[in-house]
Amino acid sequence: MDIRVGDKLTMKKNHPCGSKEMVVLRSGMDFKLRCSGCGHEFMVARNKIEKNIKQVKREE
Repeated sequence: MDIRVGDKLTMKKNHPCGSKEMVVLRSGMDFKLRCSGCGHEFMVARNKIEKNIKQVKREE
């Protein structure tokens, strides 16, 4: 899956704050994401995130 820094990910499940939108801050073997709702930043393994992505929005 081609995911780049700056992409907005719509996830299948909500973050605890209620938002489904995440922004990619870093990509590689794991992703650093920022929740669009509350601003919380966290790192997650690539294989865990890729199966939970519903849609990728890229602004070019």
